[in-house]
Amino acid sequence: MSSGDVSEQSRRFCVLSWEQVQRLDSILGESVPIHGRGNFPTLSVQPRQIVQVVRARLQERGVEVRDVKLNGSAASYVLHQDTGLGYKDLDLIFGLNLTDDKTFRVVKDVVLDSLVDFLPPGLSRVSPMTLKEAYVQKLVKVCNDTDRWSLISLSNNTGKNVELKFVESLRRQFEFSVDSFQIGLDSLLLFDRCSETAMSMSESFHPTVFGESMYGDFQEALGHLRTRTIATRSPEEIRGGGLLKYCHLLVRGFKPDSEAQMKLLQRYMCSRFFIDFPDIGEQQRKLEAYLQNHFNGMEDKRYDCLVTLRHVVDESTVCLMGHERRQTLALISALALRAMAEQNAIPALANITCYYQPAPYVRDVNFSNYYIARVQSPMSSSYSNSYHRTWLPCS
Repeated sequence: MSSGDVSEQSRRFCVLSWEQVQRLDSILGESVPIHGRGNFPTLSVQPRQIVQVVRARLQERGVEVRDVKLNGSAASYVLHQDTGLGYKDLDLIFGLNLTDDKTFRVVKDVVLDSLVDFLPPGLSRVSPMTLKEAYVQKLVKVCNDTDRWSLISLSNNTGKNVELKFVESLRRQFEFSVDSFQIGLDSLLLFDRCSETAMSMSESFHPTVFGESMYGDFQEALGHLRTRTIATRSPEEIRGGGLLKYCHLLVRGFKPDSEAQMKLLQRYMCSRFFIDFPDIGEQQRKLEAYLQNHFNGMEDKRYDCLVTLRHVVDESTVCLMGHERRQTLALISALALRAMAEQNAIPALANITCYYQPAPYVRDVNFSNYYIARVQSPMSSSYSNSYHRTWLPCS
């Protein structure tokens, strides 16, 4: 490796300050509820506890863990508290070798078995399958030429999921520079084990903790976080194109690093989104899940995000047929109307007329640029389940 490569690699890393280490320690010691379905009780889990239990049991089963890192919005929050985004999910990455299907199964079994440690007395004989149904929100396995990883997301009704990701290789590990940070936890966890009866941490006595930016230059990415700047590259490599996260950042007051460059990248975001979610039903499920997971407790921002999304899709989508485009825009508008209704922001009118300006290439003389939406009362109990039936398709 040349000296230039070494210098470039070194710019990816930075040593955390004492203040940042304190925030990291606080996050790892915070009790996070894992909500059970049905009659299963809520578990109280500290991130540091579940990391230590899972790591120990993996090693007992012969699976060596290279390192453990905190990823995503929680890592960004540790590095700069006033991001304007806060953090939702606790993304914990375990580096290991997923050599075969057997190792994938071992990982899943170990996580489910580890949940037993957090069950109240009397429930220790619950089967792994029952635990999966009760406490696991998402279970993902990816195994191809470039990516070998699995994800187990533990349920939280407020969207603050504990996500355990087990990674051998992952080609793309970030969407935007502001969420590209990973913080190594090994030194802090080792300090925990070594100082149970010794001194607690202080500014003059604490472990050295390293942060890394997967975007590249750590200080550049941290500058983007501090100035609320949107920067990315090759969004076509991101599942969903990063489109929803991009609109989320815009709504939260982040601004593009380069307006002209971002206009170009918006096209790639939209193209990749519609490649990954080509069906209108898939698009609806994806949008609803994103709004639920990322705007829990901030429902007033859902409408703004949908309006922003509609503008970006209308402006930058070049890969859809005319009727597909109109169908998607109608879906986004319907969701925006529902978001308004849930905030009691819609006037008590029998009809609302929504106007659309067709794309320049639409020359169909039968195309109507408006339709009437007959809106049910926001207080109707069936509204949220039947809102899509209140909208007439564009002709």
